[in-house]
Amino acid sequence: MPYSTKPDIQKEISDDELIGLTDDEGAGIINDARVTAAIARADAMIDSYCGQVATVPFVIVPAVIKQHSITVAIYFIFSRRSAVPEIRRKNYEDAISHLKDIAAEKATIGATTTADYEDRILTDRTRDDRTITMGKKSNGNSGTLDNY
Repeated sequence: MPYSTKPDIQKEISDDELIGLTDDEGAGIINDARVTAAIARADAMIDSYCGQVATVPFVIVPAVIKQHSITVAIYFIFSRRSAVPEIRRKNYEDAISHLKDIAAEKATIGATTTADYEDRILTDRTRDDRTITMGKKSNGNSGTLDNY
């Protein structure tokens, strides 16, 4: 699963600009394959840094990783066409610097486990709703682990 998507990129770059950066054939449309390739390249770079301190690829993508994926992918999209605008280059360099800090354990990735997102999971169950328990004798209606 990619860390960012084409719609994420489109929030940062206008469609007209994205067409200009990806449409080598002159079809007048965004070339999805080139956007996807830039995202994959960005994510591979992110994994190369974060793999030093975390299991990659991320199953649950921390917000900072998603933003770095967008930033780095945009840099790659611009760099294939022309000189990268100064602000895009600076954003890229800042993202890479932060990824280096993550790899050196000078910065954290943020939430990376399901437990870190528990407050965002919507359910009507609580810990008291568990049907399998240890230490209680079964009344025949609920499962226990007493006999194992």
